Amino acid sequence: MNKILIMGIFCAAAYTLTSAAPLWGAIRTEVVTYKQGDAKLVGYLAYDETIKGPRPAVLVIHEWWGVNDYVKRRADQLASLGYIAFAADIYGNGTVAGDPQEAGAFAGKFRNGDRKLLRERANAGLQVLMNHPLVDKQRIAAIGYCFGGTTVLELARSGAPLAGVVSFHGGLDTPDPADAQNIKARVLVLHGADDPNVPAAHVAAFAEEMRTAKVDWQMIAYGGAVHSFSNPASGSDPSKGVAYNEKADKRSWEHMKVFFAEIFR
Repeated sequence: MNKILIMGIFCAAAYTLTSAAPLWGAIRTEVVTYKQGDAKLVGYLAYDETIKGPRPAVLVIHEWWGVNDYVKRRADQLASLGYIAFAADIYGNGTVAGDPQEAGAFAGKFRNGDRKLLRERANAGLQVLMNHPLVDKQRIAAIGYCFGGTTVLELARSGAPLAGVVSFHGGLDTPDPADAQNIKARVLVLHGADDPNVPAAHVAAFAEEMRTAKVDWQMIAYGGAVHSFSNPASGSDPSKGVAYNEKADKRSWEHMKVFFAEIFR
C-alpha cells in the first residue's frame, strides 16, 4: 500500500447533496457530486449544523480503497470536533476497490502514472471545500491515510493554500523534492516506526527535503507500528507489514488534534 497525490487545476464543483442520517448529535452528512473536467466525482461532507458561522475545515483523502466507510467515519469524527470535513474522491464515481489487487491498480494509476490528473483530482476536492459557505478559507487543513497521506504531502508541495497537512502512515518520497520550496502549510507526519513500506532512506530523504526548504514540519514515529496502523480492518499481524495498532491509532489522533489547535488559532 503506497500513495501519492497533489493539487492542480481548479474545476468548478457542482453540488448534489443527499442528506444521510447523522451518526451522533447534530452531525449532518451529505453526498457531494462534483466534477473535475468531464469526470464525475462523489465525495462525502460532514459538519455539525448547530455551529453557526464560518469555521475551520479539513480535507480528507482516502486510503487506496477509495471513499469507503472508514474515511467517512474519519470525516464524521472531525465533524464532531467542530470542523467541516470533506472526504474527496480521487478515483471518480465514488469507486471503492474490492480487493488489494484492485486497490493497487487504482492507486498506481495516479501514483505511478498520471501525476497531472492526480493533482487535478486533489485540487477539485479542495475547491469544493473552499467554496462551502460555512468554511473559513483561511483555516483549512488536509489529512490523508496511506495513499491519502502521500497525497496531502504532495498537495502541500504544490503550494496549496493550506494551514497544515497531516499524513497518517503515508509514503514520504516524491519525484521532485525541490517542490518543497512551494510549501505554505505546516506539516505533521504520523509514521509507523516499523513500516516496511516507508524505508529508512525515505524517512531520511524527507527530513532533508523539509530542512532544505525550511518547512515548519514535525514527524512522530510510533514504536511497534507498521503500515496502516490506524485502520482496524488492517488485521492484527505486524509481521505482514500491515496491521492495526490501537495505541498508535489513538495517539496519532490526539497528536493531530494538538496540531489543529495550533494551526487554527
